[in-house]
Amino acid sequence: MNLYLKYDTYLACRKILQEQFNKFQLSYTLKSFWEVEIKEELPRTMLDELSSSLNSYGIEVVGNHKSILIQKIKDTIIEMVYMEEKLPTSKTSSYLADKLNHRYGYISNLFSEVTYTSIENFIILQKIERVKELLITNELTIKEIAWKLNYSSVAHLSNQFKNVTGLTPSVFQRIINKRHST
Repeated sequence: MNLYLKYDTYLACRKILQEQFNKFQLSYTLKSFWEVEIKEELPRTMLDELSSSLNSYGIEVVGNHKSILIQKIKDTIIEMVYMEEKLPTSKTSSYLADKLNHRYGYISNLFSEVTYTSIENFIILQKIERVKELLITNELTIKEIAWKLNYSSVAHLSNQFKNVTGLTPSVFQRIINKRHST
């Protein structure tokens, strides 16, 4: 028997963080998507233990300024793609610059330098993952998904989806539906 699970990444991660910080008896505040303020100074050994514990869930504690900003860029993009009812209609560059309080040129260059990919490619990959999730849940039509994720047309979404996955959205959906019925 196969179980197909639908989960909210943000809520799942939030629950893991809550459990881990409670386990270590830490007073904390979730400041934003993936940013936590710990109310007290932690001894290095406890920080290492917490970091190791979070790592077992695929959550990494980020330390230096560049790494923190890269993580904030990724988190802002993920939040934009997954949390917003509809992607902002403003330019993504303006959206990121406003949210992160940095010039877009700086953000873009730093992201490319550290990750070896562009912000635009990262956004495309996140949008395609979101499209897959929405197709799997059958909550929206392809046309509604295209609107929600600010594609100029269904054809644009389909072309981008095929470039990334090798499949059209409708073929992907048929494969998923076939797996569900087996």
